[in-house]
Amino acid sequence: MNRYGEAHAEFGVYVHWPFCQAKCPYCDFNSHVRHAAVDQPAFAGAIGRELDYFAQRTPGRVVRSIFFGGGTPSLMDPATVESVLAAIHRLWPVADDVEVTLEANPTSVEASRFQGYRAAGVNRVSLGIQALDDAALKTLGRLHTKAEAIAAFEVARRNFDRVSFDLIYSRPGQTTAGWTTELARALELAVDHLSLYQLTIEPGTRFHDLHSRGMLRIPDEDAARDLYDATQDVCSRAGLGAYEISNHARPGAECRHNLVYWRYGEYAAAGPGAHARYALGTDRVATVAERHPENWAAKVREHGHGITAQETLGPADQADELLLMGLRLHEGVDLVRYAALAGRMPAADTVDMLVQHGLVARTSNTRIAATAHGRPVLNRIIAELAV
Repeated sequence: MNRYGEAHAEFGVYVHWPFCQAKCPYCDFNSHVRHAAVDQPAFAGAIGRELDYFAQRTPGRVVRSIFFGGGTPSLMDPATVESVLAAIHRLWPVADDVEVTLEANPTSVEASRFQGYRAAGVNRVSLGIQALDDAALKTLGRLHTKAEAIAAFEVARRNFDRVSFDLIYSRPGQTTAGWTTELARALELAVDHLSLYQLTIEPGTRFHDLHSRGMLRIPDEDAARDLYDATQDVCSRAGLGAYEISNHARPGAECRHNLVYWRYGEYAAAGPGAHARYALGTDRVATVAERHPENWAAKVREHGHGITAQETLGPADQADELLLMGLRLHEGVDLVRYAALAGRMPAADTVDMLVQHGLVARTSNTRIAATAHGRPVLNRIIAELAV
């Protein structure tokens, strides 16, 4: 039981596989291209050792979700995935209905592995389709075509009951009419979960370099807002409401692992560059691992983990993070939980002001949520409430 008399109800395990076939020009994730074969058994062993480090610090937790992210986890052999899952089952109790998600790129070679992933224990796949337009895929540096993406989705559907895929909008030259048509085509695929991300120009990426030199133009703020509004409208009419700012699902098809993050649960995380959060008494420990894969592996061999930064968050810091994460959700934030951390409820006049401006709504006596009008200005709302 934690300090509020609640059991550790939400605990997940994240595994980062950092390797990719190519680096996408918009991507600032911790991903690396290796032209020589990766020693998968060695990396799987290192992941297992780092998970053991976290298991010793999170006794009594029950794993309810597991997520293989990257990088490109679908470059992992099914045997590698099975080895990591076996380590997790050895280290923690695992819920009977655990959600096990693996991110995949929709090339024909990787799609052919889906049956092996299912046998290894994966029960949900998230495809990085990113666009249903061949010209856009080329601009985004993707290695697949629209036809390959659809074929991979169909293979995934035959192997898994739960399949999601990602699309990126606010791309160079994109119009609202074009995006609406593309999104409608995505919904025709009988998908039950979509992650729809607005393209942002991140420092350190190829797109950032091109954008800073005036060689890449993306829709301006007003056009991006039109694209966002069109996204909400098309998905809502199709029955895939936004349960989180960028994530849409039919009721019951929400990604449980990501809900662990947004509901401010706890999670262990293994692999290069992985971030973890777990409770320690009334505090919360936040860790970050070495980003370079080979350097991370060396640290794990020497220390049993690859952590390079660790911070202890007191209750006040946790309260701020609870707002930051929870207000992204359609369900919003429980203010009683916030008050237990912050030592106070948000100022009533501040909440009233946000309600009057249509930015938040009271969804119960103790819960508030950002409205459709408030979600695009979420940082403003959080700044007001956290004062």
